[in-house]
Amino acid sequence: MSLWPKRLTLSSRFLLAAALLLTLLVGAILFVIDKREVNIIFEESRNRGALIARHIASLNLEPLMFRDEETIRKNIEAQVDQDLIYVQLYDRFNTPVVGTEFLKGREDISCCSRLPETVDETTVHFESKTLALGERALHLLEVEVPVFAKGSTTKWGSIKIGLSLDDMRAEVMKTRLMLILIGLAGLAMGVSGAALLGRRIARPIRRLAAGTIRVSRGDFSHKIPVESKDEIGDLARSFNEMSAQLLRARRQMEEANKRMVQAEKLASIGRMAATIAHEIRNPLTSVKLNIQRVFLTEALNETEREHLQIAQEGTGHIERFIKDLLNFTRASELNLNLFSMELIVEESIKLVRDACPGKTIVVERDFEPNLPEVLADGDKLRQVLSNVLRNAYEAVGPEGVVRVQLSGTEADGRPFIRVVVSDDGPGFPDKDAEMIFEPFFTTKSSGVGLGLAIARKVLEQHGGSIRAAAGAGRGAAFEILLPVKGVL
Repeated sequence: MSLWPKRLTLSSRFLLAAALLLTLLVGAILFVIDKREVNIIFEESRNRGALIARHIASLNLEPLMFRDEETIRKNIEAQVDQDLIYVQLYDRFNTPVVGTEFLKGREDISCCSRLPETVDETTVHFESKTLALGERALHLLEVEVPVFAKGSTTKWGSIKIGLSLDDMRAEVMKTRLMLILIGLAGLAMGVSGAALLGRRIARPIRRLAAGTIRVSRGDFSHKIPVESKDEIGDLARSFNEMSAQLLRARRQMEEANKRMVQAEKLASIGRMAATIAHEIRNPLTSVKLNIQRVFLTEALNETEREHLQIAQEGTGHIERFIKDLLNFTRASELNLNLFSMELIVEESIKLVRDACPGKTIVVERDFEPNLPEVLADGDKLRQVLSNVLRNAYEAVGPEGVVRVQLSGTEADGRPFIRVVVSDDGPGFPDKDAEMIFEPFFTTKSSGVGLGLAIARKVLEQHGGSIRAAAGAGRGAAFEILLPVKGVL
């Protein structure tokens, strides 16, 4: 039959919990004090050992310089007592020279020096050891210091001593006994504060419960405050980690769904592009050739030639549309080479400027010098920059300003080349900042909306990215990031 009642009263459970908590609290305090006192006692032993070792080193400096082993032996044997168990001296090459009688047959101690290769007068090596002496365990603190002549930086050797820790251990036991008595007295006095302690514990539990309810309802961004390092704090941290993982999983799922929709969209566009190319390209070529043949007829008047010129431009526009559509849907391979981004940007500016002769556009350049080359497909990068620059040229007025910045940056710990193309045109609404990279989305009266979609696809093939920032009346800006080491 169990000695514990099946149902404890609330006061009994509270008192048991309070006693347990107080015991843990007092134990933790005593543990910290014990650690501190033990560390102080041990540090005193270390300092004492270093002082003894340096004293022996100073006594044996001159005999060591003249290899007077007999004098060294007498000096170190005279230092041995119940606290100093052994002494070993090494020369400048870390070879054992003289040791006390205790070290005979203990080559594991006397064999070699423990000092590092590079030492100075402040270098000290400490190591705790336990040696078996019959049925008794001997606890030692091994201390080794280098030997230097006064005013010299040359090490003449080193002194290793073994210092008994029996006195230190006795002092530690005495300190612990005193701490136990203090702890018992503190535990007895602390029971009176059980009610306050209970309220202090209940408050964070209520906050934890309220936070977990919000997380369970789908608010994965909510963070439960972690105000303690005990079990409640561990539970709060676990819930925070869980909610962060759920938030990341949801974002990854949304991104995967977005990529799936994009892939389905590209597949549909690809099928449509193949149909268009098959159904339109061949008859369009025939129409284009016939227009060119009629255009060469001398009997045409000026009005007829203008109409034929418009027809030619229309067929050219349709050809470019089909070409862009096929380029967007076709999975082409990259022809990678090392290129200077400054050179590619300058070439793209020249191409766009030549294609827009009717505008006096001011191009402001801000290029960071000595940027590394990128491993990329130069033609495709020129196509990307030409599309972005052409949009900027078309957006500004006759005497507008287009700014091009070229610099190095880091993202996720990796080096990137950053290209920013901005203009002082009318810009576009912030809500369109992501949509403008979708196929067939355009804010212009002309065009089919494939230029920026192709640009994003090419940059993603290179392991880079492109993003837009805009607002009505303040122009548009496009930021391109391209990894320095090429496709990742």
